[in-house]
Amino acid sequence: MRDIHIRTAMLDKLRHEHRAETDVRIVQEMGVWAGTARVDIAVLNGELVGYELKSDSDTLTRLPTQAGIYNRVFDRMTLVVGSRHFDKAIELVPSWWGLIKAIEHRDGIKLQKARPSRRNQTQEPYLIAELLRKDEALLLMERLEIARGWRSKRVKAIHEHLAHHLPLRRLRDSVREILKARVDWLGQNGMHELDVPIDAELNPVLQGLRSDSAGRDLVNGVVAPSVGKSVSGSMHHNS
Repeated sequence: MRDIHIRTAMLDKLRHEHRAETDVRIVQEMGVWAGTARVDIAVLNGELVGYELKSDSDTLTRLPTQAGIYNRVFDRMTLVVGSRHFDKAIELVPSWWGLIKAIEHRDGIKLQKARPSRRNQTQEPYLIAELLRKDEALLLMERLEIARGWRSKRVKAIHEHLAHHLPLRRLRDSVREILKARVDWLGQNGMHELDVPIDAELNPVLQGLRSDSAGRDLVNGVVAPSVGKSVSGSMHHNS
């Protein structure tokens, strides 16, 4: 069982579940924290819901780091994992994450729900605001009539201003609606399905790494994914 097998099965499931909705986007490889991590599938409707996929041929090495980042952004998260890693994976994600076991059959992949997801209580406003590009963030500020004097500011300062100015619930709703309305994403997979670009210039890993006592790269106290100190260009998600 490989990633493509679980991904295909999960996309089919999500398409079926949301087939009657007109206000939904299904996003593959959605970059968060300016591309520090990419969640395999995200669904944007009344919530921002992430699905991380781990097949039997994957390792779980990066899962704790990925979870630490996703926990700060998504309203809900679900881990979809092959039978080989299922028991170990349970110990690596928070109890509010949903769990789906992917079981290989001769006629395809069976997705067995093992635990429903619960609402995340650990989101960080800045990382939610950072999902917006600068033009989108400024558009939101114009709607709120707080854009005066901010158009020439750096995008980081604009994100910080939005995160500070808006209550978390309104920020979540506003960011999600703007993302659903975005039309010029990186590639189109078909109706309601999008690929999300990574902006390497905004990637906090590239803005200055520091190390812990073990020599691991840290970003705001979280062990960062392995990247070279002189990386340039797009970051790539590794399962």
